[in-house]
This record gives sequence, C-alpha cells and structure tokens, in this order.
Amino acid sequence: MTPYMRLRQICLVAPHLEPVISDIAEIMGLAVCYRDGNVAKYGLENALLPVDTILLEVVAPFKGGTTAGRFIEKTGGRGGYMAIFCCDDPDERGRNANALGVRTANVIDHAPYHGVQLHPRDCRAAFIEFNHTDGSDDILGTYPPAGPDWQKFITKDTTQALTAVEMRSPDPQGLAEHWGKIVGIAATKAGDGAELTLPNATFRFVKGTSEIMSGLEFRVADAARVLHAAKAKGHAVAGNEFLLGGVTFRIS
Repeated sequence: MTPYMRLRQICLVAPHLEPVISDIAEIMGLAVCYRDGNVAKYGLENALLPVDTILLEVVAPFKGGTTAGRFIEKTGGRGGYMAIFCCDDPDERGRNANALGVRTANVIDHAPYHGVQLHPRDCRAAFIEFNHTDGSDDILGTYPPAGPDWQKFITKDTTQALTAVEMRSPDPQGLAEHWGKIVGIAATKAGDGAELTLPNATFRFVKGTSEIMSGLEFRVADAARVLHAAKAKGHAVAGNEFLLGGVTFRIS
C-alpha cells in the first residue's frame, strides 16, 4: 500500500445542531449526506455535508458531561473541534504520536473503518484523528462515517472546495511544527506564520491569543452570492468572511 495522508473531514461543535447545520447547508449550497446514530453513545448528535471530497461535520451534545460540551464551555463556543485525516496506517501514526508524548484518546473499530483519535490537550488547538477504511484508498470510495452513499450528495454549484484550515496560536510556528510531527508533514514558513500542505488542503498557522482551529476557507462559484446569503441569515459579514459554527468562514 502506498503511504498517503489526506484531509478527510473537519468537525465543528455547536451547542445545538440547528440552526447551524441548516445555515451552513443553505448559505454554502451543501447537502446533508448522513446523520450517524453511532455518536449517540457519546451524548452527541451530528450531521455531515460533503464539500467535494472533504466532509464537513457538525456535532452537538444532547446531554451534560460530554467531551464536546466541555469543549464548548472551555472555548466559549469558539473554534473547530476535530481535524480528521485518512491515511494508510492509523495505528502506526498513533504510535508515532504517542512517542511524541501525544496520548491516544479513543480507538474506533467499526470494520471496515478503523480510527485513532488523539488527545486534544496533547495535540493542542483541536482533536486529531487518523483513520483508514479497508479496500477504500480512493478519495471517492467507501467512508462509513459519512453514510452509505455520501458521494451522491456532492454538489458544486455553489461551493467547489474546502481549500484551507486556519489555526491560531500565540506561537504559530511552534504549533505548526508540533502538528507537522504528528501528521508527518514538514511545516514551512509562510509570512509571520507557517503552513502544512496536504494533497487536498492547506493548514495555515497564524498569530492569535489562544490555540484554536479558527477558520475554514472555501472556493465558491459566486462569492457575492454566498456572502449575501450569510447576511440574509443574520450573520455579520466583514469583507469576505462571517462567523458560523464557532469558526470563521472565509470565501474566495
């Protein structure tokens, strides 16, 4: 198997699933492909929307005492929850992270899917998960967390791609190097910050007062139309961006 590493999914967390998920769908012209009943055992409900071949997920706690609920309390509802990467060997990448002092928080084994989630405190800024689905190295192949036919819900009339993830830190270079060691991609200098470049997306690390996943960048067919839709939904638009689901949506 040829080694690979791609961004598979971004997970946002919200106090309630609605209206966040419907606002994202309507503003960005995306469609919900799946709601996963398996997350109920963690006290969560969720919905996933494909942005081309990257999944955008929103989770919300429906009871107290959940990790997601504690995350919302700690961050004041600001910041993305999880960056999920598909790769050839999640267990090996998990062991490499453990050797760096990054603990494994959870292992999910639902054949043919296998995922290793790392502890957010050790990752800094957000959870990192590595996963692999047996017999599905194709980016458009089977991916159980997104449902049996997620590919049919891809629509590019409005939003064409999720191109970048913004990470904020008082020490952006240090966070980029830390994530680079975990993910296995060397950080490169970019202005006052740094970047990690994956085959299908870029992680940009910029200066901020706290360590969070702060923004998502999208390529769209008509930026003015998307920004108008966000304003119509009551979201304050500044330039080419607006706040939704705890992160800044940046439109190009």
